[in-house]
Amino acid sequence: MNDSIPSADLQRIIESAQRLGVGLDETAALQWLTAITQEQPGEEIVFDEREGVFGHRISMLDFSPEDLAHFRKLGRLVEFFDVPGKVETALALSGSAAQSKIQTFPGDADFFERVNIIADSQDEACQILADLMWQKAIDTFKGPTYQLLEVKLGNYPQDMFVDGKLHKAGTPIAWTAEQVRAKEKEGYSPDGTPATLVWEDIACSPGWCKLDWVVSDPQRGQLVNCSNMLDVTWEAPDGSITPLDGYLDPYFQEIYLDAESVPIFNKLAQHVSANALDEYVEALEREVNKYLTKDINYGKAAKRMYNVFRLTGRYEEAAYLRELFDEPTSMLYQVWALIRTMEECSLPGTDIPIENVQAQADKLIIAVVEALEGEQESTVVSYLLRLRDKLEDQKAGEPLTAEVEAARAEVINIVNNFFFEKLTGYPAIKLYIDEIQK
Repeated sequence: MNDSIPSADLQRIIESAQRLGVGLDETAALQWLTAITQEQPGEEIVFDEREGVFGHRISMLDFSPEDLAHFRKLGRLVEFFDVPGKVETALALSGSAAQSKIQTFPGDADFFERVNIIADSQDEACQILADLMWQKAIDTFKGPTYQLLEVKLGNYPQDMFVDGKLHKAGTPIAWTAEQVRAKEKEGYSPDGTPATLVWEDIACSPGWCKLDWVVSDPQRGQLVNCSNMLDVTWEAPDGSITPLDGYLDPYFQEIYLDAESVPIFNKLAQHVSANALDEYVEALEREVNKYLTKDINYGKAAKRMYNVFRLTGRYEEAAYLRELFDEPTSMLYQVWALIRTMEECSLPGTDIPIENVQAQADKLIIAVVEALEGEQESTVVSYLLRLRDKLEDQKAGEPLTAEVEAARAEVINIVNNFFFEKLTGYPAIKLYIDEIQK
């Protein structure tokens, strides 16, 4: 690629950033544009020997080891362990946690783990997985700084009502912590016939496997939503590899945390589909579509757009979004973490104190005051203060009051407006959004 092209791209980015009030580190932006546009045959996976991490070349450009110790500590809570001759694992950061160089204010602490089960049959592998997930849930059910929220395992075998909500056949089953412990989930079919889901029975077709916790981080003074999504494979006696959910996930947004995971990563990576990149981008674009047309959330859409752009050669748009998420104002994305914590605090039987949610709101208000200026600051702060005031009467384990719901909707709207303005102010990104919203 011609050396002058990144500089030309950078000039357009600078002009747009100035118009939109987005601060730009020109040197860092140019370095990233240059690095990502350079062809490097044979260097798809990059190793950082000093930190003991590795990942796809493009992913490693966005990773900073600054918070590595923090994430490795969280990783000890969520990770599954190897069982010699039976289970092999490779734990990675994903989501915004894997993009810590640019995401100054990440959302949740998302992990991804490859779990390869060596067994004589697929049914045996599924039962081993069910046992592993159940034991993990029991071992991390509740502690001084964490609480298990839910586990996803299996798909509904039929249309079924649970807690008054209809779940269609084939959709993922979300088990509460108590349901996992009991290994049963009660409900009824559309004709009113009682139905019971049994953990071991559901495990024969595990589908999407994921565990979610809420973790108190005393050092940072906040609650963190922490998850581990599993990509589980069965290795048969003949060495063949079969994904238990029917699809072997690609590795375009993962930072693996242990150099000792290289052998299992290499073993599985060679089975990733040749069309994996196209399929991954298509999946991201479906999520972008969802957040732009149905569950409106311009912040979440922006994060997924960044990954689409950087993987499809739209580096100019990607470089602009990198700078946007490195802005002090992007801390408004933390509103979504607060909203989710509020929802978790309102779940029946939760032990998450409402005081923790109130403290998280207080910290966010202070951060907004420090980061924003002028009319924008006063507007956002006023809505956050209104939400904080309504939380005074909220009780843990009870549904959110109408007043809290209304105040929450106001805050969500103001944050959506912020990201909408920053996204649509960049012509190429506005065109992309317009095409989707048609």
